[in-house]
Amino acid sequence: MVRLQKYLAECGVASRRASEALISAGRVSVNGVTATLGQSVDPAVDRVAVDGREPGTDKKVYIVLNKPRNVVTTAKDTHGRRTVLDCVHSTDSRVFPVGRLDFDVEGVLLLTNDGELAFRLIHPKFGIEKEYLAWVRGKMEPAAARRLEQGVELEDGPTAPAKVSVLESRPGNSLVRLIIHEGRKREVKRMCDAVGHPVQTLRRITFAGIEVNGMRPGEWRNLTEKEVAGLKALVGLA
Repeated sequence: MVRLQKYLAECGVASRRASEALISAGRVSVNGVTATLGQSVDPAVDRVAVDGREPGTDKKVYIVLNKPRNVVTTAKDTHGRRTVLDCVHSTDSRVFPVGRLDFDVEGVLLLTNDGELAFRLIHPKFGIEKEYLAWVRGKMEPAAARRLEQGVELEDGPTAPAKVSVLESRPGNSLVRLIIHEGRKREVKRMCDAVGHPVQTLRRITFAGIEVNGMRPGEWRNLTEKEVAGLKALVGLA
């Protein structure tokens, strides 16, 4: 179950605060009944509609963007910074990002108007793998890599075990591949900080098996039918 306003925000309808306003105004229904603020829904079962229309009922669009650094993963930015939607402005359909990448992180980012798929891809229940390459400060020894693999304690609780490979190790820095399946805020950076190796640069190279090989930062493409089918299979959607 998830709070209704959170679900609407993750479907790209509006921000959480704006979604709360829509609910308070009586414009949102769940299974044909006017919703109430604070209500929770099960997106796999409940039918949510805004002004009588279900989120994501337009023609489904599935995009992968090689997100550049110094771009915000949001639809709008109050500080006037470039957003990921500015990168895909040439598409005719309204899409929203699936999860987030930090401002200074580049790599694989999915965008879609398929609210149910997006919700499942970022829900911890489905354990979707995300693979990163990180240059970190200092020479990472096997003991530090093992700590990451076993899970490290962060301020919001221990991390789940990760898959870690040290690809290159120098006195000044190391190149590390990490595979995680959680989606906490700044998780990879905080994990590396916890073992004494702050991240210098970070790039996500796969998300749920989707890659951006051969694409320059800022380039995007539509997913193939096979890729979309693979994503849906991962999260139990027919």
